[in-house]
Amino acid sequence: MGLIIDRRTFLWHAGAGMASLVWRPSGLNDLNAKPLLRFGLVTDSHYADRPEAGIRYYRESLAKMQECIDVFNRSQLDFVIHLGDFKDQNVQPQADETLHYLESLEAIYGSFVGPRYHCVGNHDVDSITKKQFLHGVTNTGIDPGSSYYQFSHHGFSCLVLDANYYADGRDHYYAEGADWQDIRIPESEVLWLKETLETHREPTFIFCHHPLFEYTHGNTVYHVQNHEAIRRILEDHQQVVTVFQGHTHESRQTEIQGIHYLTLLAMVDQSGPENNAYAIAEVYPDRIELIGYRRIADKT
Repeated sequence: MGLIIDRRTFLWHAGAGMASLVWRPSGLNDLNAKPLLRFGLVTDSHYADRPEAGIRYYRESLAKMQECIDVFNRSQLDFVIHLGDFKDQNVQPQADETLHYLESLEAIYGSFVGPRYHCVGNHDVDSITKKQFLHGVTNTGIDPGSSYYQFSHHGFSCLVLDANYYADGRDHYYAEGADWQDIRIPESEVLWLKETLETHREPTFIFCHHPLFEYTHGNTVYHVQNHEAIRRILEDHQQVVTVFQGHTHESRQTEIQGIHYLTLLAMVDQSGPENNAYAIAEVYPDRIELIGYRRIADKT
């Protein structure tokens, strides 16, 4: 069954401890249909055993992630995906400590009973390399050396992108002085993206830590530098439904040329279980509903 991907509108519905973001084509309102696909979303947990800084409560992400995975395990999901900045580092970074934080959080995230995936965030390549991060996590069925990849579920294609690169295609590594605002998808990945969209023509979801549209605060840049070129590729292939993003710690939804872009709130921000943040996406033949929990629900 093909997913209808045009003429969508945003509607918010509040209810019993959660909120639903609905993208529904005009005239199609079969709310009794069963979802074709259900998956969990979480981003920017930034776990580290360090004191809070501003509104970031690094230590609390262990308990927050445990709650998140407990809910996901009760929800009969097809898969879960973390949108990046999985872990963090100490104020005085040490690679062995950072790897321990990665291992501790992955042990909880890995308790999800089903396929699980990660996007690479800029804080995932701070005092450890991209290779170290990728070998410290599990992306189900994916080569551990691959930071961008494709997987399929129930007739939908899912593409995970990685923008943690220099212009010449070298991996970012912040211990060596990489600029976290100078992020781009390199030519080799652009070629892979085109080929993968050609090969997998089913309705497609894109997952990327960094925004694929212009996103700035003052002089600070949060978006992928070559976002316009990447968006043109997505638009030209016409099967991309939604792009899910993290990085900014803010909630934002926008539509560009028929593709919806959804940026999720960060798990690490604010203290206490009531300020957790994670969501479940339900995909129907005529709409997508995003069921938000905790602080995401409070944004309705």
